[in-house]
Amino acid sequence: MKTILLGSAFAAGALTFSLSAEAAGRLNVVCSADNAWCELMEAEFEKKYDIDVSMVRKSSGEAYAQVRAEASNPKLDIWWAGTGDPHLQAAAEGLTMEYKSPSLDNLQDWAKRQAENANFRTVGVYAGALGIGYNSDLLKSKGLPAPKCWKDLANPAYKGEIQVANPNSSGTSYTALATLVQLFGEEEAFKFLKDMHRNVNQYTKSGSAPIKAAAIGETTIAITFMHDMVTQKEQGAPIEIVSPCEGTGYEVGSMSIIKGARNLENAKTWYEFALSAEAQSMAEKAGSYQVPSNKNATVPENAPRLTDIKLIDYDFAKYGSADTRRHLLSRWDEEVKTAPQ
Repeated sequence: MKTILLGSAFAAGALTFSLSAEAAGRLNVVCSADNAWCELMEAEFEKKYDIDVSMVRKSSGEAYAQVRAEASNPKLDIWWAGTGDPHLQAAAEGLTMEYKSPSLDNLQDWAKRQAENANFRTVGVYAGALGIGYNSDLLKSKGLPAPKCWKDLANPAYKGEIQVANPNSSGTSYTALATLVQLFGEEEAFKFLKDMHRNVNQYTKSGSAPIKAAAIGETTIAITFMHDMVTQKEQGAPIEIVSPCEGTGYEVGSMSIIKGARNLENAKTWYEFALSAEAQSMAEKAGSYQVPSNKNATVPENAPRLTDIKLIDYDFAKYGSADTRRHLLSRWDEEVKTAPQ
């Protein structure tokens, strides 16, 4: 038997659990965080445990699609990070397995609620709010007004200036879609999305791609999570971050063990590592500025504080359901994506 001291218990007292000798070997991970954070987690985990990690990076929507496609013959053991809605959808469809971590009491309430909403088939690992980011140099040179609200993005002055991800592949963009529906009601939200569509120059695959494009001057305005904007700003890009005046939605980035995982004990080892204060405090090293779920983890100094942002009462249960997702994405495909520009 091998006893492992969990980093998440450092401040709360020593918490140990036993794993069988199966803990040595392999682990197949799909990571839906930014590449740098995925790579850091893989390197630090392999350094700490005698487990060889095979990792692939996919956006939340793509990861969910893979987990669903492989349901009868899973190739993955664990899905780490990415927006929580697809994790909830996978849980509702029985694609992930119930696991109650001994570290739950060390987590923020919003992270525990995520687990409870999914009957413990997923758990929150970080949180982050949506926003509007813009390249201040480009905005000034083009003589454009600074956006302050969601509705501003329908202004014809922004034609060809906005970039946002495709909600079919991007959990970030699905969260934005669900946020707008909750803010304005479905009919008004889709009218706004069709109006904004005239100003969109590209629907990217990845949720963080638009702000990276804004950082290097390929687009003026981006819709993504604020912590991804902080990453670019910290690297010296002329990015300004806007919390929309109407209010905004947020994500609970999550983690799930795949039902039928071939390396189950190793998946549980990753699960506990990823919930530990030790692992979550490393995020800033990878340029990630989300709010960690472990109460004892170090919050990056420049991480957007959720308490300072006008957040909506995001309905994770409803918008994390497969039926709601299919309905909204189908309507987006039919009415927004194909609309004339």
